[in-house]
Amino acid sequence: MSPRPRGHDEAEQRDEPGAAESDGAAAAGGAGREQVRQRVIEAAIGLLAREGRDAVTTRKVAVAAGLQPPAIYRLFGDKDGLLDAVAEYGFAAFLAAKHIDPDPPDPIADLRAGWDLAVEFGLANPALYTLMYGEPTRSSPAALKAGLEVLMGRIRRLAAAGWLRVDEGLAAAIIRATAHGAVFTWLSMPEEQRDPALLTVLRESMVAAVTSERPAVREPGPAGAARALRAALPGQTALSDAERQLLGEWLGRLAADG
Repeated sequence: MSPRPRGHDEAEQRDEPGAAESDGAAAAGGAGREQVRQRVIEAAIGLLAREGRDAVTTRKVAVAAGLQPPAIYRLFGDKDGLLDAVAEYGFAAFLAAKHIDPDPPDPIADLRAGWDLAVEFGLANPALYTLMYGEPTRSSPAALKAGLEVLMGRIRRLAAAGWLRVDEGLAAAIIRATAHGAVFTWLSMPEEQRDPALLTVLRESMVAAVTSERPAVREPGPAGAARALRAALPGQTALSDAERQLLGEWLGRLAADG
């Protein structure tokens, strides 16, 4: 949806009572503008949760937020910009809910807990989760990238301890795919057919796919040791950047052979 012409917005402001005050608040700089922006996002999330994706129109969101529609365009550009902001808010909320332990006593239990948290967030916020992961956005929110870094941290700890069965990138893809699949499959099923065992089986299938029953560095063969050493490689200072890059390539090939 394209922003409406300025003249049309001004006419609407004159015709509707309270428009000047609302638009003035929306146009305010600094903290005032951010508060209005947050109010609009929360109104959109409320509509999304109560009535679904199609209910999130600029006019309905404006009414729910106590603003005039032109204010939405000034704050977000268009409806797609508003939806992007709502998705980013969801990623930030999910990231804030994550428990990050830099040195968990049990990396596999930490992996399970992270997967459970992702699935629980999706089941508790189905419409928001669908917007976040089921619809492409124009850009990747910073919170999404930060969340992926948390996931990669878990995977690197598994690798460093010798538990990782597959390449780090493939492990991340498996973890994300099984979590998203669990949420969307559960939501697509009639309530009377939803069996919690499905979530448990999917989680344990993910754990079996990406981790070893025993630390791989204790088993014969170079693959597990290569994954463990490659995970620790970025923190090494005895090697130059070029040497670390070359060694990383060698270790990647050894790990792939496993």
